[in-house]
Amino acid sequence: MKLKDLLENNAVTSIGDKEITSVTDDTRKVQSGSLFFCIKGGSFDGHSAAAEMLKKGAVAVVCERDLGLGDKQIITEDSRWLYGEVCSAWFGHPERKMTFIGVTGTNGKTTTTSIIKHILMSTGYKTGLIGTIQNEIGDEILHTDNTTPFTYDFMELLAKMAKAGCEYVVMEVSSFALVQKRIGSTHFESAIFTNLTQDHLDYHKDMEDYYQAKKLLFDMCDTAIVNIDDDYGRRLYNEINCNKVSFSIKDNAEYYADDIEIKSTGSSFTINNAIDVKSRIPGMFNVSNLTAAIIACLHEGIYNDDVLSAVAEYNGVKGRCEVIPTGRDFTVICDYAHTPDAVENILKSVKEYTEGRLICLFGCGGNRDSAKRPKMAKAAEKYADRIIITSDNPRNEDPEAIIADILVGLENTSVPYDIVVDRKKAIFYGLQIAEKGDIIVLAGKGHEDYQILSGMKHIHFDEREIVAEGLELL
Repeated sequence: MKLKDLLENNAVTSIGDKEITSVTDDTRKVQSGSLFFCIKGGSFDGHSAAAEMLKKGAVAVVCERDLGLGDKQIITEDSRWLYGEVCSAWFGHPERKMTFIGVTGTNGKTTTTSIIKHILMSTGYKTGLIGTIQNEIGDEILHTDNTTPFTYDFMELLAKMAKAGCEYVVMEVSSFALVQKRIGSTHFESAIFTNLTQDHLDYHKDMEDYYQAKKLLFDMCDTAIVNIDDDYGRRLYNEINCNKVSFSIKDNAEYYADDIEIKSTGSSFTINNAIDVKSRIPGMFNVSNLTAAIIACLHEGIYNDDVLSAVAEYNGVKGRCEVIPTGRDFTVICDYAHTPDAVENILKSVKEYTEGRLICLFGCGGNRDSAKRPKMAKAAEKYADRIIITSDNPRNEDPEAIIADILVGLENTSVPYDIVVDRKKAIFYGLQIAEKGDIIVLAGKGHEDYQILSGMKHIHFDEREIVAEGLELL
């Protein structure tokens, strides 16, 4: 493809007729004929490698300042933004060929996107999904390493979805992706805000910075669907200028859930006293997720009956309030809850139908926001009858040091707790102490089938397998 065609109207260069063989911001992928984008990241600035990339064969470099490289440098105000535009052009603008529904927030993104995709697929629309657990093209499942892929990978994935005949794309939109402009000029017909609670403060400097990152999505959509039960949601609703609707499971809103009944086998509720919803997934937080998903699909013109029948047959997401079969008189639930708010939500919900004790097993990730560790303990203490403190993904931190941070939140607790550093042994211990009617919530890992240890070493670690192994030892 010609350089001038890739750049369209974004830049003018005397070498516009040069043929481009690839576009990249990765120095390792530069080859003869590449167009290299100099992007400044957290630990590396691509500008420092510009001259070297030309020596490797790059036709030109895109940069944000004069590097003294003559007509082989293309200067722009924002390399990240232009990279998104060029990647889009490289793949034939796939973002213009499908309808997008985005979901952002700290918790609930995976469940909400999965429900929407299920409804759309059930009503005859081939749909792509981009999310934390996996990417999907219709029924095809693709591995993912990031909630929202990096720019080139994102546009490549969209091109595959468009080629496969997808009419819709439903995606989790992370704060990282919004700040780093990974999604280019993708426009969303609807964008959902679920909630905002403490997370990722190792990346964002504070909660205000985190909120402003999430808010960026609502400059890229036609209609915002906002949870006003959340403090940040109420603020967002009042600050954005696009078409907007509110939803709530507590108060009056344009869409409100009422007559809510939660059981271990699912939930039922009404929306606006007119739409009767029955679902197989339990949890008050899932009533909120279901409400958001239903609103999004109704706004797409899907009939009530079609939406409700699809919701009724939806079985939930792996690792989201997932019941692991035990064949015993106690229950084990696996959930991805890894923030204070998520832990409180899952425990509060499960507590409502726990006949015996509610046992919470959790840890906190290493090399991540340490300020949330004692808050995780406080959240667990609020509803759990017993707590087991263990490891999550310690990464390059000492697991015992992480646990010491967690224990600060339990200094004056009356809730009994145990410390078992090794997570596998901790799960075995939880199974050993479980009694009739107890529910054990394994919080933090959810869908993950690995654990990240010192040296960033990944080991296989599937809690479903570990529970099965532990049950054999009882």
